Amino acid sequence: MRDGKPEVEQKVAGISDISEKAALLDLANDAIFVKSVNGTISYWNQGAERLYGWTKTEALGRSTHELLRTEFPIPLTEIEARDFWEGELRHTRRDGVQILVASRWTTLRADDGKPLAWLEINTDITSRRRAEDATRQLSGRLLTLQDDERRRIARALHDSLGQFLTALKMNLSLLSTADETNAKLAAECSQIVDQCLTETRTISHLLHPPLLDEAGFAPAARWYVDGFAQRSKIKANLNLPPELPRLHRDVEVALFRALQEALTNVHRHSGSSAVDICIDLDKERVRLEIMDNGRGIPEERLNLITDDARAGVGIAGMRERARELGGSLDIKSDATGTRVLVTIPLHQRTSVDSAQGDERSRGISVA
Repeated sequence: MRDGKPEVEQKVAGISDISEKAALLDLANDAIFVKSVNGTISYWNQGAERLYGWTKTEALGRSTHELLRTEFPIPLTEIEARDFWEGELRHTRRDGVQILVASRWTTLRADDGKPLAWLEINTDITSRRRAEDATRQLSGRLLTLQDDERRRIARALHDSLGQFLTALKMNLSLLSTADETNAKLAAECSQIVDQCLTETRTISHLLHPPLLDEAGFAPAARWYVDGFAQRSKIKANLNLPPELPRLHRDVEVALFRALQEALTNVHRHSGSSAVDICIDLDKERVRLEIMDNGRGIPEERLNLITDDARAGVGIAGMRERARELGGSLDIKSDATGTRVLVTIPLHQRTSVDSAQGDERSRGISVA
């Protein structure tokens, strides 16, 4: 007994008080409801009516699983064991359309710690996520077009300008034998042409190495890392799986561009004497890790890099390529160096545009 009332009655009254207070939020856009310990709905606000299509009378007393067919990112028992949880859930409305909600759960507990009920507040983010997906797909499409343009320019440099320079070198060779007076000048011109041919070949391959299309990421990465070490005088250690298979073209391009950008930043900014590059592959994902021993990135700069809106073009491109493929980019740095980690799943990535039941996917697989 407490205050003249049985303890059970007080607990029930407490839940009732919470429901009455939640009723004041009927004008809120958010869906707010209370689920009792047995899983049935004890409160359902007007925001929930508008979002899900079920009236308060229809919802009360029914289980949330029966009504909303919730898809959880983690086991329900883990959520209910916490005092507070925040994450994303998939719900099904009365008309059968799936929606994505940002959900906040608060567990209401008795004095002995046992749960009495759960207060759930949900915000519909389906349209926002659809817009984010569309923006990401556009960014991915722009990056793909950029890669295609680089491939075209690289081929043009090799097939057109390279051939002209080769023809010029042949003519200079003939000129050097025809006129002894101009032989020295012709030889000097021939050396310049040789340098132009080398630079043209290098630029062409850096824009888009033929090895990437012909043999895959592993040979292209070896070629690029070896060239990087020679140009930068930074010791570069490349660790690849013994037999790295061919991956989806988009994955290989994303990994190679990330490798290029990361090593370029190592050379320009890190002051590093060595860099380790490691590729790790399993049945579910591929990981590219680049670690240097440089001075690290200042905290303010690191905060800018991790902020999508303020990241530089190179870092933003790395992140968008990974995201477009359902992956991620993680950058950590301190006084001992910087670590860049790109993770890309090898399974299919489906779109969150479930409102129309249109699950657009991009196949990512080991060839």
